[in-house]
Amino acid sequence: MPEMPEVETIRRSLINKVSGRKIEEVEFLLSRLVKWPSAGEFQAVLTSKTIVNLTRRGKYLLFHLDNGQIMVVHLRMTGRLSYIVPSMAMDKFTRIIFKFDNGDRLLYADSRTLGTLYLLAPDELWRISGLANMGPEPLSAEFSLHYFAEMLKKRHGNIKAVLLNQKYIGGLGNIYVDESMAIAGIHPERIASSLTSCEMELLFHAINKVIEDGITHGGTTFRDYRDGSGKSGSHQHHLAVYGRKAAPCFTCGTPIVWKSIAGRGTHFCPDCQK
Repeated sequence: MPEMPEVETIRRSLINKVSGRKIEEVEFLLSRLVKWPSAGEFQAVLTSKTIVNLTRRGKYLLFHLDNGQIMVVHLRMTGRLSYIVPSMAMDKFTRIIFKFDNGDRLLYADSRTLGTLYLLAPDELWRISGLANMGPEPLSAEFSLHYFAEMLKKRHGNIKAVLLNQKYIGGLGNIYVDESMAIAGIHPERIASSLTSCEMELLFHAINKVIEDGITHGGTTFRDYRDGSGKSGSHQHHLAVYGRKAAPCFTCGTPIVWKSIAGRGTHFCPDCQK
């Protein structure tokens, strides 16, 4: 699933292309991906509207329209947004086509068809519970060390589950959680409230670092992820533990362990992360 660095990279790759573009037609190849309102109303309202801005919150992309409404897109596992000119071929997994006034198109493609799209007024964003209840994001002023430490002190589940919970921290997913814990030397099965103040501070800075590095490297691509121009990320070449099962730890040489924790495949070094 694209996480905060991947979605931010997509936003940056698309914003200058779509801002100021009028949507002349919306073509559905799979209308059930639209969750609110009906597909017909979604299509009718978007037609002849101009995109004025593209922002992001956590893993959600928000296309702001000139009528004040917002098209919200969540890519889920395999969703992709790509901007193409008339001479370019369409993605074979294209599900929705947004046709612009200049002849270019924005494609929503999704092989597993798990993504979701909404069209809402700003005061209706509560309809998307994951967006309305999201916690502060890494690299934001709201995500302070004080907030992070106080939040962890109240959590009695394992640290892996806590970090994945979007209600506590927005935008973090499996890859960057594993990488954060590896940098901080925290075992993923530690009880969150058991971390010392020093460990909390190390983990706080590690989270910000892996997110910042992920954005710098254009995201992590293993299979499906591409930015809005079709480019792969390169952060997969900079990972310490994720996807490196049985490979030697870069610090101590101990083989990286894979284990299912909090319902997710988890990579860690059993020596560095005791």
